[in-house]
Amino acid sequence: MSLARSALAATLLGLAVNASAGLSDVPSGDYGLDKSHGYITYTYSHMGYSTPHVGFRSFDVGLVLDGENPNNSVVDVTIDATSIDSRVEAFNGHLNGPNFFDTANHPTITFKSTSFEAAGDDRFNIAGDLTIKGVSKSVTLDATLIKAANHPMRKTPTIGVTAEARVSRSEWGLTRAIPNVGDEITIFISVELTKSRE
Repeated sequence: MSLARSALAATLLGLAVNASAGLSDVPSGDYGLDKSHGYITYTYSHMGYSTPHVGFRSFDVGLVLDGENPNNSVVDVTIDATSIDSRVEAFNGHLNGPNFFDTANHPTITFKSTSFEAAGDDRFNIAGDLTIKGVSKSVTLDATLIKAANHPMRKTPTIGVTAEARVSRSEWGLTRAIPNVGDEITIFISVELTKSRE
């Protein structure tokens, strides 16, 4: 093997090791959402004039962590769709209505991971099924490990993660006002997950 190829192989191996090193600093097991430090929002283009930020007030995130082999880990997200919050009360009513999320008939949004792959530099590609209004589509979250350590105040293993994905809302039948209101949605997730007590 040439010197250049050896250096490339060493670099790629180093990235893979670094990606899993942070998670290996906390024990494997079940982790749940610290509900005082969790955020799920999405953004879109409003006629090209602004980029609204809409969030959910109530949701849960679960992680079954395999710290030694993160690829075996599993993520599960359940969102109370009725808790949607645009910061505009009248618009919240529209978003809950049949032209948007139709929360009377579809009160929950879920994401269940199907694969969990290290992508270097504490990054992971988490693929899974996102279900909205009864329609499931495969989505990949670009996740970044922010910190994995014993929480200095709670003395509990804690993991901080952010994740992002871009999707087309029309794939879930959310077609109202397209193209004036953008079809592309960017989803943002920022959560702290703490290890469940045995």
